[in-house]
Amino acid sequence: MSNAATAVSETGAITATIQQYIDGGISGSGADMKPAFHKDATIFGYIGEDLFGGPIQLLFDWYDSNGPAAELQHRIDSIDVEGSIATVRLELDNWTGHKFTDMFTLLKTDGEWKIISKVFYLHPES
Repeated sequence: MSNAATAVSETGAITATIQQYIDGGISGSGADMKPAFHKDATIFGYIGEDLFGGPIQLLFDWYDSNGPAAELQHRIDSIDVEGSIATVRLELDNWTGHKFTDMFTLLKTDGEWKIISKVFYLHPES
């Protein structure tokens, strides 16, 4: 397989991992998005002036209590792949009324792309 074909294949697999995360947000279920993440993944970002951060279970718990984002709009702005690592920038609008920019780092482990870390920016309400 050529390098270009490999890059397209890897980008598709990464996009599928990010889609698992998005689908969990739409359903409002941490369990639906959990397969996208490595078991030791972390999350960090600010909610107002308060730092929200730690083990990824915090994110799953928040989604379970926040409810579905049925009208979520999303766009992957960039995917950068180098060997077994990748970064993704994701823009999200109307996540239960909020706008976020998420940045993910991913690692290909055991043949699958998994999110290792998520950092987010919660845009101020306009």
